Amino acid sequence: MRCSPTIAIRAAFAATLIPTFATHTLAQDCDGTFETAVNYAAGDSTRSASIGDIDNDGHLDLGITNFQDDTLGILINNGDATFGTQVTYPAGDGPIDMTFADLNSDGHLDIGVASAFSNSASVLLSNGDGTFAPLVSYATGFSPRSIRFDDLDGDDDLDMVVVNDIGPGVSVLLNNSDGTFADQVQYTASGRPTSVTLGDVNTDNAIDIVVVNFSGDSVSVLLGNGDGTFSAPTDYSVGDQPRRGVLGDVDGDSDLDIIVANQGPDNVSVLLNMGDGTFLANSLYTAGESPRGIDVGDLDNDGDLDIAVANGGGSASVLLNIGSGSFAAPIEYPTGGGSVGLMLGDLDNDGDLDMAVANEFGDNLSVLINLCTVGNPCPADLTGDGELNFFDVSAFLTAFGSQDPAADFNSDGMFNFFDVSAFLTAFGEGCP
Repeated sequence: MRCSPTIAIRAAFAATLIPTFATHTLAQDCDGTFETAVNYAAGDSTRSASIGDIDNDGHLDLGITNFQDDTLGILINNGDATFGTQVTYPAGDGPIDMTFADLNSDGHLDIGVASAFSNSASVLLSNGDGTFAPLVSYATGFSPRSIRFDDLDGDDDLDMVVVNDIGPGVSVLLNNSDGTFADQVQYTASGRPTSVTLGDVNTDNAIDIVVVNFSGDSVSVLLGNGDGTFSAPTDYSVGDQPRRGVLGDVDGDSDLDIIVANQGPDNVSVLLNMGDGTFLANSLYTAGESPRGIDVGDLDNDGDLDIAVANGGGSASVLLNIGSGSFAAPIEYPTGGGSVGLMLGDLDNDGDLDMAVANEFGDNLSVLINLCTVGNPCPADLTGDGELNFFDVSAFLTAFGSQDPAADFNSDGMFNFFDVSAFLTAFGEGCP
């Protein structure tokens, strides 16, 4: 008995393909746009937004400071990028900035918070279950404004840097290797520091300090010596009334550039790194009304870092990178009112960056989910599950046998060996 052509094709096809099964992942279709903001109630005068998986469940949670309430708030991710009611912890007098970091090397994220009216920074160590121990406070300069952690002295634990509105400007507190900290050592900055960011700007494997100076209209760069001490500051001009700064390689040359939100002129400064920890004069890009918070990340999944800005006028701005560290005009998204803090993170675990925005006048936190969608650049993924495997082969054979248009891979209206060949080619190429 002779086999039908369909059966013969199935047999030849299976014999050719089965030894080469592989799994591939799908790319995403992104243009850097976001869903409408969803707002979550916070405390009085919400000032900063932080993101981290504090309960180790694989989902990113949110942290905020409530300036007038003297508390910080934790909002646990429900697993679907919605968040529970905030749980609050005492955080000193006038908590203005916070960040998550593993300070005692136990695998759990702890909290550091700067409290403006306490003249101190506080640490809340994690209990390991998403809750935190009472705060332990450390003296800083007068009116601390921003706090960050990194390994400043090369001993594999995270040290503390705080910038202060009044006085020498920069407080460095080295970790005692157990999540407690030594007394501060102070360094000079210029003109009412408002934020600090840390990174290796001169690629010498030592962490450096970059300070944003509100009244100095500048940033100060203090190069690290690798032992927890720092050089005298070098200042670079930015826009009027700068509020917040971040580091990121926006021009793709493998060194860290400086990006600053300038409140006065409603713009953003970008200072490109010359490769040695010195910086070109700032380039200015329009943002929204009264920029206060800023972060960088690849929002459209094209391999370049984009800019997101929290605007005091009640919006978030997205400035997409158009190559070589230059940026397109801003796209505005309404938020919860008086936006002052912003952080990026993948809140829904779909492989793209979402936004969390702290709103001072709205007393709330806005979550904006990235509209990246999973596309299907792989025509051989007939099951649409994001993988190429035996189930796609089976789906093709079934469609071919019933002359379903899904099996007409060369789009000629016929079902023959050329469709099998086209499917084999598509399967072998995998997904980008």
